[in-house]
Amino acid sequence: MPMGTDRRSVLTGLGALGVMGCDQQAPQRTPPLMVVPTRRVDFSGLEARHGGRIGIDAWSEQGAVSWRGRERFVYCSTFKMYLAAATFLRVQGGEESLDRQVAITRGDMVNHAPVTEPSVGSSLSVERLMQAVVEVSDNPAANLLLKAMGGIAPMQAFYRGIGDQTTTVDRFEPEMNRLDGDKDTIQPAQSRINLYRLFEDSGTPLSPSSKEKLLGWMFASPTGLGRIKAGVPAGWRVAHKTGTGGYGPTNDIGLLYPPTGAPITLAIYYHGVRASSDAENEAVIADATRLTLSTLGYA
Repeated sequence: MPMGTDRRSVLTGLGALGVMGCDQQAPQRTPPLMVVPTRRVDFSGLEARHGGRIGIDAWSEQGAVSWRGRERFVYCSTFKMYLAAATFLRVQGGEESLDRQVAITRGDMVNHAPVTEPSVGSSLSVERLMQAVVEVSDNPAANLLLKAMGGIAPMQAFYRGIGDQTTTVDRFEPEMNRLDGDKDTIQPAQSRINLYRLFEDSGTPLSPSSKEKLLGWMFASPTGLGRIKAGVPAGWRVAHKTGTGGYGPTNDIGLLYPPTGAPITLAIYYHGVRASSDAENEAVIADATRLTLSTLGYA
């Protein structure tokens, strides 16, 4: 996306999906704009010790780190942060309202519904559904928000609208968590660029209030305490979104805020082995975070 593109153009791209189609290519924006040195780091030892495959991409003012950054990983629930961002753009464009009530029915229920299941037979606001997907990864809430925007294709258009030409959107929850070729996959480097585009780029399509609310939910999320949060030094703050598959995928993406200085954008996607426990897979994310920060000179 050209440097001068503003929020209106991103919203127009979403609204015009029926005309332009989700496959139309948009110019690729490649933030961050400030050139930083790429730090060499080898994560093969971590992979050898634990098995599986890990993809990492990080950027800070002190340097950048990447390992398997352009390989594809199933993103699982990390997409829900992007879903909330896409919904905020619809709200900003007048296509949606945060206080609109959405009926919650038994037919909406799929596994992992900590917020929506207790509300069956009543309703929840769009804002509450957004909070539920970011903070506690509620699956029916994600499906309801996807349906509210018109389904899979508009979500794909959101990625294209922020300059992401590679992320794929193919299925609803919980089917999207199953590994099936390139379906519902993302590249760690692209995810990190997306994070920068939304939260750090001066040209972000998110309004200040939308960004503040979304970051607040990411800070408040109680999930993944053994992942990125376990790998940062004391005194750091983490705004993040986790994603987990029941057969090995263990992911965490977000922004890491040191006590002073600019935040680090970090995306980690780990496809562990089936024999590993959830705690073991989370520990790999924590170890990868520590190694990344050490390489960048933070620890």
